[in-house]
Amino acid sequence: MHKGPCTGLAAVSTALLAMSRRLEVQDVLRTIVVSARELLGAEYAALGVPDDHGGFAQFVVDGITEEQWRRIGPLPRQHGILAAMLHQDGPERLADVREDPRFGGWPAAHPEMSDFLGMPVRDGEETLGALFLANKRGATPAETAGDGRGFTDEDEELLSLLAQHAAIALTNARLYERSRELTIAEERSRLAHELHDAVSQKLFSLRLTAQAASALVDRDPARAKGELQQVAVLAAEAADELRAAVTELRPAALDEDGLVATLRDHVRVLDRAHTAHVTFTCDGVRALPATQEEAVLRVAQEALHNALRHSGAETVEVTLLRRGAGALLSVRDDGRGFSPPTVRKAGRHLGLVSMRDRASGVGGRLEVHSEPARGTTIEMEVPGG
Repeated sequence: MHKGPCTGLAAVSTALLAMSRRLEVQDVLRTIVVSARELLGAEYAALGVPDDHGGFAQFVVDGITEEQWRRIGPLPRQHGILAAMLHQDGPERLADVREDPRFGGWPAAHPEMSDFLGMPVRDGEETLGALFLANKRGATPAETAGDGRGFTDEDEELLSLLAQHAAIALTNARLYERSRELTIAEERSRLAHELHDAVSQKLFSLRLTAQAASALVDRDPARAKGELQQVAVLAAEAADELRAAVTELRPAALDEDGLVATLRDHVRVLDRAHTAHVTFTCDGVRALPATQEEAVLRVAQEALHNALRHSGAETVEVTLLRRGAGALLSVRDDGRGFSPPTVRKAGRHLGLVSMRDRASGVGGRLEVHSEPARGTTIEMEVPGG
C-alpha cells in the first residue's frame, strides 16, 4: 500500500533521527540497514564497510536470520556488484542482479535475490561503505521484467538521502569511539602516574625492610621479628594506597562540574545514543561531600546501564531531589521489570549488590522496586554533610 506524503515524511524523519541518536559504530550500521529495508520495502538489506585487504571489516544484514547468516559462511570479499558499489559515485539499480555480467554467484545457503538497488556511502572522496537492497516487496513480475522497476526512481532518491545521513552518522560514531579510546588512554596514563607516585615508594620501603628482616633472622631473631611486623604494616599501607589509586579516583568531569552538571551531561549523551527516551530532572540539590557525589554518580550510571541494556524500556527518568542536607536519586524505567522471587538472581545480574555497597559506604541507603511488565525504580538517598 502506498504511503501518503505525510506518512512517508514521518517515516524518513524517524529513520534519520534514529541514526543521529546512535553513538556506537555497530549500532549506527544496524540502524542504517534496518531503516533502509523498512523505508524502501525490501526483503533484504545489507551494509558493507570495506577493509584494506579486499574484504569487509563489517557486513551488517537485515532480513536474514542468524541461522541463515551462520550457514552462509564467512564475510564476502570485494568482488562483482559489491566491489562496483565501493568504486562508483552513484546508485546501481538492476532488474535482476543474477543477469548482470559482474555477478559471480553466491554460497549455497544464500537466499535467492533478483531486483537490486545499491548505493555507496561516501564522506567526500572517501567511501565509508555501501548499501545493498534486494527483492522489492510487492513488485509484480511485469515491474521487474527488464526495466528495473522493482525499485523505483523514488527509491533511488530516498536511498541517496539515507546514504548522505548515514555518512554523517557513521563519521560521528567513529569520532565518538576515537574520542572514547583517547579518554581511556588518558585515564590509563593518569592511573599509571598515580600508582607510581602513591605505591612505588611504599613498595621500595617494604622490600628494604623485608631484606633487613632476612639478614637478622639468624643472629638477632627479636629484631627480625620487629622488622617483619613493620613489613606487615607497610604491606597494609601499600594495599590501601593501591585501592585508593584504583577505585577512589573521582571522574574529572565530577571534579570540574559537580554532580548535577555531570549527571545531566551523561543523561544527554545516553538519550542520543539509545532509542529509549532518557530524561533528567533536578530540584534544589546542593553540593554534596565528594565521596557522596561520586557514589551517587556511580549508582546512577549502573542503574542507567541496566535500564538501557537489559530492561527493554522506552523511557528512563532520572531524578535528583534535595532531601534536607542530602539528596535522593531515582532512576525509573518502564521496562519489563522482574518479580520478587527473582530479585536475588536479578540483583547479582544487575549489580545491585555493588550499588547497595556504594550507598552504605557513604552512609546512604538504596531501595529497588520492580514488578513484571511494570518497570523498575532504583532509589538512593544520601544524608549530605
